[in-house]
Amino acid sequence: MADLLIGRTLAFDADPFVAGPAAARIEGHGGVLVEDGLIVATGPADRLRAAHPDARVTDYGDALISAGFVDAHVHYPQTAIIASWGKRLIDWLESYTFPEEMRFDDPDHAAEIAVRYFDLALAHGTTTMCSFATTHSTSVEAFFAEAEHRGLCAVAGRTCMDRNAPEGLCDTPESAEAESRALIGRWHGRGRLGYAITPRFAPTSSPEQLEALGALWAEHPDCLMQTHLSEQTDEVAWVRALFPEARDYLDVYERFGLLGARGLYGHAIHLTHRERDRLREAGAGLIHCPTSNTFIGSGLFDLAGLAAAGQRVGLATDTGGGSSFSMLHTMAAAYEIAQLRGASVHPAALYWLATAGSARTLHLDDRIGNLAPGMEADIVVLDLASTPAIAQRAARAEDIWEAVFTTIMMGDDRAIRAVWVGGVPDPLPGRAG
Repeated sequence: MADLLIGRTLAFDADPFVAGPAAARIEGHGGVLVEDGLIVATGPADRLRAAHPDARVTDYGDALISAGFVDAHVHYPQTAIIASWGKRLIDWLESYTFPEEMRFDDPDHAAEIAVRYFDLALAHGTTTMCSFATTHSTSVEAFFAEAEHRGLCAVAGRTCMDRNAPEGLCDTPESAEAESRALIGRWHGRGRLGYAITPRFAPTSSPEQLEALGALWAEHPDCLMQTHLSEQTDEVAWVRALFPEARDYLDVYERFGLLGARGLYGHAIHLTHRERDRLREAGAGLIHCPTSNTFIGSGLFDLAGLAAAGQRVGLATDTGGGSSFSMLHTMAAAYEIAQLRGASVHPAALYWLATAGSARTLHLDDRIGNLAPGMEADIVVLDLASTPAIAQRAARAEDIWEAVFTTIMMGDDRAIRAVWVGGVPDPLPGRAG
């Protein structure tokens, strides 16, 4: 039986950074018809009701129905250490991240954190995520097994690093290549899952490991490749010292075959003009992690400038380093950082980043990230009056975007009224039954 979801619906005809806010369409009394895991029709609710009288109707009233949020850069193993106090990037890795990631050689611990992470992500309306795991294959197995169990569209990869990390987390060029290859064979393209070849970042991989991973990506060009790029200035200086022959940070990756259209480069704050040009030419994905960038003191990503230059930009919580599981909070942080750089980003563009924009960087925008016929039915329903503070401001909104913006800036998991995954309503943790 088909399901008909009724409410205010939000869809995109184009990129609002290019086409302006009119690229987003909000239907005041719209509908989304879902059948066999896919969106089969959208449009005015009354028209869809008349055309499909046998559909099972769920009426969300004035709530906003959109594609589920797409988080383009997370570290699910860092779920338990989110919001750890007082460190810059390198100190933060050594004090919090590496000790926690050591625990993921235990399959039971990896499975426990995977369950917890997905509970939290779904409770905040995130229906697709691209995650780093640890250097343990068990961490990837746990992530994919739980995502598959829930029917999620998800991407992950075994983190590779063979130097400048604790001995218990270091692999070798050979083991990184062999275990990544085996995981690709087991999980990539299985159901709604995809694999990302994952060197953590240049400082923790030897030239030999980067070369091996570049060769593996060339063998599997349909995989994504995810890493970090120019997050902090001291990190950039460290890369310069480790790779003195390279022109810049990005050139390290390019020399080893790790620059391409299916590459995802987290943070990308302190880019040279050459790096910007090469990333645009390659069609690579730049992943904006605003709460992480402020929490760890990394810097202010040039969202407006990079988008205006034609870069592919996605949005991410960077769970662990980021301070929230919420893509609403992440949109708010992206707005505030843009304000500090002198640009006011329209809420339509913020929302696009968290859905269709992130899906585009993951090369999944033909499947998820928008409400349109043929898309997979991953859907979030937002209550635009979820708290008294939000409700009183939304009541004075002069148009729908004012109301949406209030929820972006002040909303949290209480704003998530419902989540649908692959056309199936997903009970939110603590709200089932």
